[in-house]
Amino acid sequence: MPDYGRAALSKKTSGQQNSQSSKFGTFGGVFTPCTLTILGVIMFLRFGQVVGQAGIWGSVAIVLVATLITTLTTLSLSAIATNTRVRGGGAYFLISRSLGVEFGGAIGILFFLAQAISVALYILGFTEALSATFPVLASQSVMIASLVNLAVFACVYVGAGWTIKVQYGILGVLVASLASFYGGAFTDFRIESFQDNLSPRFLDGANVFTMFALFFPAVTGIMAGANMSGDLANPSKSIPRGTLAAVGATALVYLSMAVLLGSSRSADELVGNRMVIRDIAVWPVLITLGVFAATLSSALGSMMGAPRILQAFARDEVFSSLRFFSSGDGLANEPRRACVLTFGIAQVCILLGDLDAIAPIITMFFMITYGLLNLATFYEAVTKNPSYRPTFKFCHWSSSLLGAASCLAVMFLINWTWAATSIVVIGLLHWFIRYREIESRWGDLQSGIIFERTRKSLLKLEEEVYHPKNWRPIVMALSGTGWTRPHIPIYGYWLTSGHGILTLAHVVSGDLEDHAERRDQYEKTLRNFIANEHLEAFPVVTCNEFLSDGIEALVQCHGIGGLRPNTILLGWPGAESKAEAFGANIRLLARMRRSIVAARFLAQRTDESDAMDGEGHWSIPTGTIDVWWRGMDNGALMLLLAHLLHRNERWRGNPIRVLRVVENAQAEAEVKQHLIELGTSSRIDLEPKVIVSNESAAKVIQTASADAALVLLGFQTPDPGEEVDLYQRMEVIAGNLPRVLLIDSAGGMTLES
Repeated sequence: MPDYGRAALSKKTSGQQNSQSSKFGTFGGVFTPCTLTILGVIMFLRFGQVVGQAGIWGSVAIVLVATLITTLTTLSLSAIATNTRVRGGGAYFLISRSLGVEFGGAIGILFFLAQAISVALYILGFTEALSATFPVLASQSVMIASLVNLAVFACVYVGAGWTIKVQYGILGVLVASLASFYGGAFTDFRIESFQDNLSPRFLDGANVFTMFALFFPAVTGIMAGANMSGDLANPSKSIPRGTLAAVGATALVYLSMAVLLGSSRSADELVGNRMVIRDIAVWPVLITLGVFAATLSSALGSMMGAPRILQAFARDEVFSSLRFFSSGDGLANEPRRACVLTFGIAQVCILLGDLDAIAPIITMFFMITYGLLNLATFYEAVTKNPSYRPTFKFCHWSSSLLGAASCLAVMFLINWTWAATSIVVIGLLHWFIRYREIESRWGDLQSGIIFERTRKSLLKLEEEVYHPKNWRPIVMALSGTGWTRPHIPIYGYWLTSGHGILTLAHVVSGDLEDHAERRDQYEKTLRNFIANEHLEAFPVVTCNEFLSDGIEALVQCHGIGGLRPNTILLGWPGAESKAEAFGANIRLLARMRRSIVAARFLAQRTDESDAMDGEGHWSIPTGTIDVWWRGMDNGALMLLLAHLLHRNERWRGNPIRVLRVVENAQAEAEVKQHLIELGTSSRIDLEPKVIVSNESAAKVIQTASADAALVLLGFQTPDPGEEVDLYQRMEVIAGNLPRVLLIDSAGGMTLES
């Protein structure tokens, strides 16, 4: 029988080998495109102007600062690239997998646009050089730029493999042109020119920052290799090695050129002659060829990189409307649809812009991308995420933070208007993606950042000395599944919303072996309830043989540090037969110094048409929030809970009343003044009401609060054997009041602080 499995495996292995062999290594896939992009149009056509205006010292400083920023960014890039399996998309992929879909989505758009606009920058540089060489063509510059754009597009559309092979030849031409320049510069070296050009000679409106803005696009080519990450055989090795080698080599070229340019020509000639490098060279024709080669290779690099960023971005489906650009063609998965869009954007920029106008815009786009890449590495390191294990060891969180800060500072020093605009655009894109609640399908470090902040905050909270003025409701609501007694979690949410923490607890009683395996399902039910009702709460489920054991376990063990429940919200027993068990449970809670809030709601409405209003919110009953005052023991917590409930936007229309019964009319004024002072000292807006009556407390309370939205009454946890007496007494007092919270305070808070 034929071995179909072996044949299939052999075929699959062969396919993998062919795919692997079609990918590129460090030199061809990273170093060459990075070097060709960095040593491009700015070097040949604008670096003389930078040296002429900034002087030798100024231009050297500009190169060093730019190199410092790109080196720090490369270190961050190398760390992230060696910490994860890098796929297509370059900086977008790395940032999105670290800072999350919001920042990743925003960077994906801006970085793609930056690369697409860069195509126009390099093509305009080529056209300018061509017009300088052949002045008769100057009047046809737009047409020539458009034709070159079409030719670059056609080369990339065919495939990245062919384009990278062409770049090897371009690199050879570039090396020959640099050799020609160095030969002429050493011959023309004049110590007088060197001395004259040491200091800056800025033209009107120019300064060191405008020169930096003009130069910096030259060094943005460090991403050329990372943009090809999907086409590299081993991205985690090739990206660090190739990019750092390119940064180092090109920095030496620019530093030496700054000295030689300033030593070979006067400042006026450096500023006025954009082809001054050609005039210095031994063989000018090689400079002409070098300009053409450098500008075209840079355009090719950006035309290859931009579509791959868009393709990776579209595949993540951050915006479904871009899904069209996610597909690739051929065995190499060429992003030809995205390539067409890149060509269109570049063509628009060619028709509308010029070299000097485009350069600062690209600078801002790249700077903010580099800043976020550094920030991503900083957060990866500083959060001490166990998954952050880069094999590249020469990056520290401090260097990443310095890189991010440098990018931000330079942005504002160059042009604060464009810097602020770029940040606003990033912020709006971030907000829009978050507003649409787009969820990433990959892990990022957002949870790691939150975890680290929470960890430090919990440790800090643990060190702080507790003071009653800082009391907050940390409520554990014994809600069951949530659906069976919805008033419990809903009122728990209202009492804690924006001020405390709510946990919905479900104690599953019975045989452990029967329920332990279903515990996850019970917790999922609670999570569904929380999501369905839009609550801010945490679910917790425990399985115990007896209900009391489960409550004890939850109260003792749930929470961490200073975030342990201080208030237990549970339902009042619906029948006298349950009073004894209820009394035993709350006695247990009282011994553990937990405040108790027992919700006694008559005719509990579980039908959604009754419980919800027309907008899908839980209905708020009309009337007042009545607090029956009998002193500070329970009163402080009762009044504070009434205040927190009233703080909810939908409860603002329910005023707080503090009521007290006196038998003697002569005491009415004194008691009322006491209640007024209570409101003043506690800074709670309340309406004091003193009732003079000799009737039973039950009758007075039921009459005065008949129309109240909610009534708060205090009680004391019963001693053993008095559970039924407590139940009967509170039932008589509450009577037919529809919504009553019975409260036994464990203290720990104060109204006057």
